[in-house]
Amino acid sequence: MNNLSEYITNNKNKFVNELIELLKIPSISADSAYKNDVLKTAEAVKARLEEAGCDCVELCKTDGHPIVYGEKIIDAKLPTVLVYGHYDVQPADPIDLWTSPPFEPVIKQTDLHPEGAIFARGACDDKGQMYMHVKALEFMTSTNQLPCNVKFMIEGEEEVGSVNLATFVKNNHEKLKNDVILISDTGMIAKDVPSITTGLRGLSYVEVEVTGPNRDLHSGLYGGAVANPINILTKMIASLHDENNHITIPDFYDNVEDLSQDERKQMAKAPFDLERYKSALKIQDVYGESGYTTNERNSIRPTLDVNGIWGGYTGEGAKTVIASKAYAKISMRLVPNQDWKEITKLFQTHFENIAPKAVTVKVTPHHGGQGYVTPIDSIGYQAASKAYEDTFGKTPIPQRSGGSIPIVSLFEQELQSKTILMGFGLDSDAIHSPNEHFGIWNYLKGIETIPMFYKHFAAMHN
Repeated sequence: MNNLSEYITNNKNKFVNELIELLKIPSISADSAYKNDVLKTAEAVKARLEEAGCDCVELCKTDGHPIVYGEKIIDAKLPTVLVYGHYDVQPADPIDLWTSPPFEPVIKQTDLHPEGAIFARGACDDKGQMYMHVKALEFMTSTNQLPCNVKFMIEGEEEVGSVNLATFVKNNHEKLKNDVILISDTGMIAKDVPSITTGLRGLSYVEVEVTGPNRDLHSGLYGGAVANPINILTKMIASLHDENNHITIPDFYDNVEDLSQDERKQMAKAPFDLERYKSALKIQDVYGESGYTTNERNSIRPTLDVNGIWGGYTGEGAKTVIASKAYAKISMRLVPNQDWKEITKLFQTHFENIAPKAVTVKVTPHHGGQGYVTPIDSIGYQAASKAYEDTFGKTPIPQRSGGSIPIVSLFEQELQSKTILMGFGLDSDAIHSPNEHFGIWNYLKGIETIPMFYKHFAAMHN
């Protein structure tokens, strides 16, 4: 597009500073203490969409945090792209592992980002990637080069399972009507190896509670005679994998798709340096399900992981106690064809069945979603591929992701349209972890590439 590179160069500092201001607001949707900050972020996104050229922008109320909706309709006869993103972020814990405060963004140089990266919670997931779309629209409207209609749906509950988005989508089919959905909440293989995410894993997230005696007990007077819920819980969790790291829940793998050897060979073409991978994580070796490579384990295979575990006394010093209760939070990443509600029921039944009579077990489902695969022969994918070719000078590699965006399958079910996942983050960006960051080069590259998607999609659609 005319003057796109020049526009980005001239506005680089403005784009970076605006993102930094957005990252300063702690929009943590999981913690009610930050409710006002989440709303403040929604209002900021609304203002930025208006400034970028949207003709209609509104905060749509839900039973939780609001959804920011905006649109720029230039001709009803032209195709419409619906952009989805989220303005909420993960909690910043553990704070003491951050090298700078999570909501005081700073720019630091790294080996991968000699031009600098913005360190802050939400920098990559998803404020930085969401905001690329706002700035891309700004370029196209300010230069009268927008080739299609654009709608925005930016929510504030993605990090807690998009609990109210389904209702909003189901009640607003006409408002959200589109020809393709565009999301930047994923990553690419490397700065010099562009890729498009073609598959997402589903998710089932549960919390378990194991109860033994009706109160905490003296570990000397009762130890060895009464079940210790923490001991029991750890044994139960350990039994969920066998010696090959295969999940032991009955019927868990019934609908798991087994990719052909040819498909696995195609996946293996993606550049991957195992030694660099281990070095970056400071681990001696990788670990996972037998018979699969690292890239297969974290994309085309289901998993079960403990995300948190607690119980008893964890304060300073010693307290000799057998706790009455023990807890854990467990997530299962699922592959396409595994129904998350069915898997949740299978987990619950199995976990209750393996508990000894000395304890009682409670399983509380939190949230989940289906996996998703997008075809690479669709107009949307081909437009995205050409856009990357324009800005990176090479054809992107289709890649399945290990992450989950549960609402993608909902979008196809309710809105009857495909989703294209154009992510510009890197695996090293530490999303959901301390020291999350987003390279300035990646950020600006996204702003440069997105307008090219609109250009090619509009041309192909016609």
